[in-house]
Amino acid sequence: MIKYLVDVSKKKVQIDKNIYGHFSEHLGRCIYEGLFVGEDSKIPNKDGMRIDVMDALKAIKIPVLRWPGGCFADEYHWKDGIGPKENRKKMINTHWGGGVEDNSFGTHEFLHLCELIGCEPYINGNLGSGTVQEMSEWVEYMNFDGLSPMAKLREENGRKEPWNIKYFGIGNENWGCGGNMRPEYYSDLYRQFATYVRNYGDNKIYKIACGPSDGNYNWTKVLMENAAPMMDALTLHYYTIPGDSWNEKGSATMFDEKAYYKTLEKTLKMDEFLTQHSAIMDKLDPKKKVAIIVDEWGTWYDVETGSNPGYLYQQNTMRDALVAGINLNIFNKHADRVKMANIAQMVNVLQAVILTEGDKMILTPTYHVFEMYSDHQNNDLVESYMMPTTVGVDDIQVSNLVESASVNSEGSVIITICNLDLTCSKEVDVLLEGITCKLLSGEIITNCMDAHNTFESPEVVKKMNFEDMIITEDGFKTTLPPCSITKIIVKGK
Repeated sequence: MIKYLVDVSKKKVQIDKNIYGHFSEHLGRCIYEGLFVGEDSKIPNKDGMRIDVMDALKAIKIPVLRWPGGCFADEYHWKDGIGPKENRKKMINTHWGGGVEDNSFGTHEFLHLCELIGCEPYINGNLGSGTVQEMSEWVEYMNFDGLSPMAKLREENGRKEPWNIKYFGIGNENWGCGGNMRPEYYSDLYRQFATYVRNYGDNKIYKIACGPSDGNYNWTKVLMENAAPMMDALTLHYYTIPGDSWNEKGSATMFDEKAYYKTLEKTLKMDEFLTQHSAIMDKLDPKKKVAIIVDEWGTWYDVETGSNPGYLYQQNTMRDALVAGINLNIFNKHADRVKMANIAQMVNVLQAVILTEGDKMILTPTYHVFEMYSDHQNNDLVESYMMPTTVGVDDIQVSNLVESASVNSEGSVIITICNLDLTCSKEVDVLLEGITCKLLSGEIITNCMDAHNTFESPEVVKKMNFEDMIITEDGFKTTLPPCSITKIIVKGK
């Protein structure tokens, strides 16, 4: 029996709803075919946006959506994507697969999509190949309500009122695809570009700097030393790959127990990276004015057989569901510094929550995790702890259980627990402090490690009711099945 303490009386910090954010890039079939099919498509749409996909996204309470990249952002010139569509530039997407980018989905379309879904837009600007003027004019085009060339151009393109966008990223992966820069050089460029990302009216831009990848702690140190007063947040990118190199990442669906545990071992490194980057930031920013935004995270495998290698299309299994549940629990635990995260990516790319094929759509196991965890949004993180034990194969050992707990505005406690063990159930004795348990309800996602949904069998992995809970004097007891993600809601007296 594993003892698990949840102390509701010890509220730590609010879990920002934007931790449950998403990412859409002009990559493969994420935008085109996934989100946007055009007004003339036979697939049911609203102003070109797929209705089935939008309805599914609204159901999981998407709080924020990042666009247009990714690596694509630092070669994207926003004026190519405005005005009459027949006049927009066509080009080859040199970053991702060599497909034709016709720019039919641009600023107006993206911001309209966000309005239809009901989420905040997060725009990533082009620092790598763009200019200060170009970035400054984009912000003016979206946010200025007055007499100016960009406000006039916006009105000519059919939008009189500004959008008043809040979240704006100044460059992407500038240590790599965004320019292969040194942190000292990027810091200076950031300061220059950020100066001209202006606030208009009462709207204040939340300025996001390109932060590190993985364990590049020097990038964080240099950036914080040189530019912290001019930023609201910096980014962190970390992808989970089970293979030993980027050239041999492994299959999304054909893997053994060792690859399963290796994947989870690697995804658990997110906690280490957040802890270490936060420690550097704490020394230079003890009041935590600068947030961490994990705006690219998730699994990255070899592409599905027969698909364009540059389109990054992969299937999604129970293993991915556990990766999602583990990371979201980790983000919750780091909510004092982590204020947004954006899984890569929303549709048809990498660890997608939705896959489409023509007019068909399926929800992946990862989708159901987001649906389940959405109850944490804007709750107060509470103190929770269990004695760690491990499971694995040979020298690959991971924590048995990964958890987080929060309390909502009505006083109910939301507990989410991932059981990483492939073969054994876990008996858990939950000890509750600060609340007397009156009523329990639960949901679970569980199946074999490689189970996944297909267009022929779309509900192999799905959310189900969970009832294996018994109220005790001090809380409750439960038995968690192997390879599972469970949400338990505790209502008190």
